[in-house]
Amino acid sequence: MQPRNMSMSGVVDLAALKAAGEAKAKAEQARSQRQEAGDPAPLASPLVIEVTEATFESDVLQRSAEVPVVISFWADQAEQSKQLNVVLERLAGQYRGRFVLATAEVYANQALFQQFGVQGVPAVFAVLAGQAMPLFQGAAPEDQIAEVLDQLISVAEQRFGIVGAEVDPGTVPQEAAEAAPPRPATPQELALSAAHEALDGGDLSGAIQAYRNVLSDEPANAEAKLGLAQAELLHRVQGADPQAVREAAANAPGDVPAQLAASDLDLVGGHVEDAFGRLVDLVRRTAGDDRDTVRLRLLELFEVIGPDDPRVAAARTALARVLF
Repeated sequence: MQPRNMSMSGVVDLAALKAAGEAKAKAEQARSQRQEAGDPAPLASPLVIEVTEATFESDVLQRSAEVPVVISFWADQAEQSKQLNVVLERLAGQYRGRFVLATAEVYANQALFQQFGVQGVPAVFAVLAGQAMPLFQGAAPEDQIAEVLDQLISVAEQRFGIVGAEVDPGTVPQEAAEAAPPRPATPQELALSAAHEALDGGDLSGAIQAYRNVLSDEPANAEAKLGLAQAELLHRVQGADPQAVREAAANAPGDVPAQLAASDLDLVGGHVEDAFGRLVDLVRRTAGDDRDTVRLRLLELFEVIGPDDPRVAAARTALARVLF
């Protein structure tokens, strides 16, 4: 099973030559300053810290010149986010200093929550040389989280010249270094897992119903929202004749069902901008219930691509211009 919304796209964007060069220069400057002061060792830091708005600059921004800092946004009411923190803390112990974990409770740190543009919790970001990037949102298996951390560490070293110093095993808290005993899955986690398995197995109707069941109990579950949007999209295009769908759309530019079907095919085929542009234009040319139908479909397609994708941001701006 693949993670539903795990992405390293932000890391790639920040690996542009200019940004990387500036970040490397900052890291080298920080190292040189410490050496001149007779302190060649990296900044001392625990593996897991609780960050606040008041300590963000020292605990995150300054440390990020020496070691990748992973920020986990969580909320006491969101059990999934607390469970993810347990996994991340365990991985911080196993990686022994190759990254530092900073946890931030969203209700106590509203300014940070807004600054990072967090859509919901759990949400995980990274900071390298003072530059923030999204890693993933929602829960994911531990081995796949480790894959993302490996990519982050590689980017930090190759593009930014940042390498976290290995922590002496004796200084790693025992509870973090040792693997925690397996925790029984909650009914909500079992339901979400069943939905993923149905989707991966091609049972689209079953997956749709399973995701809806999860959302009926937890309406803000980002992973279930994304899974439902994917399952419904695949269900709509299942068995469709692409040539017939595109001909119908070309022959009837004002036919809402025909244009919706064509936009689905555009998205499944990887033509994201075409799908969004088609529907934004259709919103402009419709009114009343038809306009609302098209707008809601466009929002569903935004869910499939993900809120952090720049194509979604551009389409949202275009939609706002049309509506207002």
